[in-house]
Parts: sequence; C-alpha cells; structure tokens
Amino acid sequence: MKKKLFGTDGIRGEANVFPMLPELALQVGRAIGYLFKNHAFSKVIIGKDTRLSGYIFEASLVAGLCSMGVSTWLVGPLPTPAIAFLTKDMRADAGIMISASHNPYYDNGIKIFDKEGFKLSDELEEKIENLIFDEKFREIRQYKADLGRAFRIKDAIGRYAVHLKSSIPTYINFEGLKVVIDCANGAAYQVGPQTLEELGAEVISLGCSPNGLNINDNCGALFPQKLKEKVLKSGANLGIALDGDGDRIVIVDEKGTLVDGDELLALFGIELKNKGQLLKNTVVGTVMSNLGLEKFLVERGINFIRTSVGDRYVVLKLREIGGILGGETSGHIIFLDKATTGDGLLTALKVMALMKEKEKPLSELVHLFDKYPQVIKSVKVKYKKPIEEVEGLLEKIRLVEKRLNGKGRILIRPSGTEPKYRIMVEGEKEDLIEEIAEELSQYILQKLN
Repeated sequence: MKKKLFGTDGIRGEANVFPMLPELALQVGRAIGYLFKNHAFSKVIIGKDTRLSGYIFEASLVAGLCSMGVSTWLVGPLPTPAIAFLTKDMRADAGIMISASHNPYYDNGIKIFDKEGFKLSDELEEKIENLIFDEKFREIRQYKADLGRAFRIKDAIGRYAVHLKSSIPTYINFEGLKVVIDCANGAAYQVGPQTLEELGAEVISLGCSPNGLNINDNCGALFPQKLKEKVLKSGANLGIALDGDGDRIVIVDEKGTLVDGDELLALFGIELKNKGQLLKNTVVGTVMSNLGLEKFLVERGINFIRTSVGDRYVVLKLREIGGILGGETSGHIIFLDKATTGDGLLTALKVMALMKEKEKPLSELVHLFDKYPQVIKSVKVKYKKPIEEVEGLLEKIRLVEKRLNGKGRILIRPSGTEPKYRIMVEGEKEDLIEEIAEELSQYILQKLN
C-alpha cells in the first residue's frame, strides 16, 4: 500500500486542505488510541507550535483519542524534541506534535512518537493509515465511563528545561557568554531564552513574539540574516537560529559566519573521538551531507554512513549500529545518548559548553574542512511522482552527470513535505554545478507543470 498521508516527517500540508483536515486528524487520534492503548489508564502527550491552526488539530486529536478511551495530556507550545522527551519521561503511551516545522504558518502537520520517544516506523505509519481508511474501524469506540479525559500540564516547560540543562556538566556555566537566539516565533519562544538565562548567559532574543501568523516569517533557521546582523551589532559570542518546531539549528559565529549541520557534525565527531566517546567510531549523515565532511572524517579515521533525508532515518541507522552521533546539513543534530530526535536547543548548549571548556571563540572551533561547492534548488510542481516515472529524467541525469567527470554528485528527490522536488548538484566548479542544477530544474518544470 502506497502512503496516502505520511511523508518524510509525519503528515503535513496546508491547514483545512487534505490531508490536514480536522475530521482526518480526529481519525488519526482514534487510530493512535486504538494502536497504543494497552491498559485502562493509557495516555498520550500532545504538544504544538504557535500556528493559528494548532487549536483545530489539538481539539480534533483530543476528541479522537478520548473517544477511544485514551486520556490526553496537553502541554501547549513546546519544541518537537520536548514532546519526544516528555513522552518517555512522563511514561505516556505515545506523543503527538502538531507542527509543520519550517513551513509557512498556513501549513500544519502531525508527528507521532512511540513510548520511548522515537518517531514511528514505516510499518506503524501504514497501520495508522489502514485504520483511518477502514470503514469498519469507524464503528470501534468506547462508551460511558470508558471515555478518556483531557488534562493540561502546567510544568512541561520546566521539565524540558531541566532535561536540557542536565546535558551540560555541572561545573560549566555560561557566564560571560552573550548569545542571540532567534526562535522563529515558534515552539521554542519560551523555553529557549529561559534555559540559556538559567545557565548564566546574557541573552538577546529575536523571533519570540508569536501571533499565530508569523512563525518562520523572515526569521529563524531559514532566514538567519537578522541574526547575523544582531550578532555583529551587539558583539555577541554567537547566534542561534531555530526553526518553527525547534528540532533544527543554524549557528552564527562571532564574526557573523554561518555554521551548518555538516560543520557541527565535524566538530562533535572529532571531539567525541578525542574523548573516546564516539561509539562505533561512526558518524551518520544523509545523502545531502557535503562530500567535504565525509572526506574530513574518513581522513581522521572516522567512519561515515549516509541515510535517506530525514532525521528519523539517521536515528534508525544510529540505533541499528549502536552509534551516538548523526545529523543533517539542515541542522538536525542527534546526540542519541541525550535525545531521540534532532534537538536545536540541546545542540546549542553543547556548542556553548565546548566554547567554555576550550576557552576559545566559536570561529576557532568550527570551519574545520573545505566544502565542495553545492547548489540546492527547490522546484515547485503541480504533482509529484517518483523520479523514475518522470519521462526521460533518469537519462537526463546520466547525461549531465558525465560533465562532472566523476568529481561530484547529483541528487534529485521529491520533497516529503511539500509539492516540490529538491535538486542538489555538488562538484568542484561552481559555474558548472549551477548550470547543471538550472538545466535539471527547467527539465522538471517542463515535464510536471
């Protein structure tokens, strides 16, 4: 069965347009309640980011879960990794995050975690879809005193903040560090500045005034220009930009230079290896990870494994091999001993702790390798299909790839969250890879629009 609902990272789309309909969210809640209820007092944690439509899907999920006899614990706006953590910490049977991550405010999504805080497998997602579209399942429900209840948890922010702070050695505090944090008017707008301040940092906040419509709007990880300007103007030691649900991060050093996920993997890969803590001597990245990162790590005796795009695939591989460190270029960094998913704030704290431990500015800790020039384009289309089904595309890729002379890569994939194709071309000559990326973009536009 081909998936109808789930993409790379849960269910996602424009609010009040299929699949992000309140009536479908109700069925998602019912299916989760049916699959995860295993005792009389089963409960599910529900969190969300700051989108206006979050109220719609929170209410729908609560209704679906309670109709199946499962109680819900509502925690309000908190980052995705906080929901993963709280699900396990509070002994819930599952966790749900209502968010469309880095997408515009009019989109929304549903991410689901199991009781251990891990994103669901493809098999479990398929079971949920099967139940949702099964007419017979619609007759299954609870009655009378067996219905579930809904509660609001008031100390969720504090619980998550304590968890974050516990990841830093107690002998380290952030006194003397000035940090700019841009929370993208999203889920981390409260817990982000609060945690940094509690650890002693001087904090300048941006993107911490959500109104339901301004999430990711010219701010956060996708738009770091204001962050760079503020870091330079204020003389801050670093800047931190999170996305709307707080699971990814972009960092700016004290000189205003961007630090992406690949550079962070290089930094922590070497640091953990030097301390004898890099389990399996392996770092896990994705097909989008820069060739320069792979070369840097391999030359230093560290294995590098690539997965499909999506931090859940990185986590799956880490669990499979017994590794500890992985992530994506986009800024999802996983420390599997501390978190079950990418966590932007956790990553920020570890970077700042390293700055204090080494007593060095960030610019002297990062930028460890030369990146291969890389061009990434997004092509919006009317409809998506596998690239092998796009007329002549595979042959087109083979032809243009020859122009790289074996010193580069081409990757084209349909987005798992938007009606777009992602095109990545990597090679030694910037003019050539830009030319190839544009040529492929035009080809896809011609065939699918």
